[in-house]
Amino acid sequence: MTTGMIEVDDTALAFTDTGGPGTPVVYLNGQFATQGYWRRTIADLGPGFRHITYDERGRGRKSRTSADYSFETVVRDIDVVLADRGVDRALLVGWSFGAYAAAYWASRNPKRTIGAVLVDGAMPYDWLDEVTEERIRTLFRRLRWVSPVLRPFGLMPRLTADQQADSNIELGRIGAESELCPVLDAITVPTRYVIASGASFGSQGDEQERIRANLDKVTAANPNITIHAKVPSNHGAILRKDHTTIAAAVREITTLNRA
Repeated sequence: MTTGMIEVDDTALAFTDTGGPGTPVVYLNGQFATQGYWRRTIADLGPGFRHITYDERGRGRKSRTSADYSFETVVRDIDVVLADRGVDRALLVGWSFGAYAAAYWASRNPKRTIGAVLVDGAMPYDWLDEVTEERIRTLFRRLRWVSPVLRPFGLMPRLTADQQADSNIELGRIGAESELCPVLDAITVPTRYVIASGASFGSQGDEQERIRANLDKVTAANPNITIHAKVPSNHGAILRKDHTTIAAAVREITTLNRA
């Protein structure tokens, strides 16, 4: 196993690479989550796969801060990580925000993508408006008081409250139907959704279930994309409680690639 830092632009990303000859799997974290969230899925898949994890800019305890936290840098940093690790083709697994990054990267790089597992994210829906934007900004302003306590443990990013809000609002824009549907339509590699049930942090009422319902349009439009499973856990608990289902989706794509 190799750990270290990958230099990119004005920052550096902390990574872990188990190495080995197995299928390379690159894990893309939730918006402010860390690579440690994937440990159960990695344990389920075992040493037959090459597992590559990393913390995005300003996340975790080691990845450095940056002047640029835009979604485009998140997608471009996947290229940087793969180049640094000497990987030509990879299977992408992304949760929440990471699922959007996986979908965008896979649509742009079909020859370099073995497949993608999208875990309760990358679901097109028009949920962003001025009222919601203000709700998001208010939420992150309130969280700034606990951030200094949690940051040393890697439990909160080293982005300011405004930077966190900007990132969340940008996610709403790239996840709009007019933006995300063409991206998903362009995917030509096997892609599997594993979706949760119930609400996610910051959502209201049945908002999250209405978002998930839009996947019927996605799968109808693109035969490369299917829903592998809908699991009983909610958005925040899915990596902890349903890691075996996520691992099964990875194995399914790997089998298709070998066929």
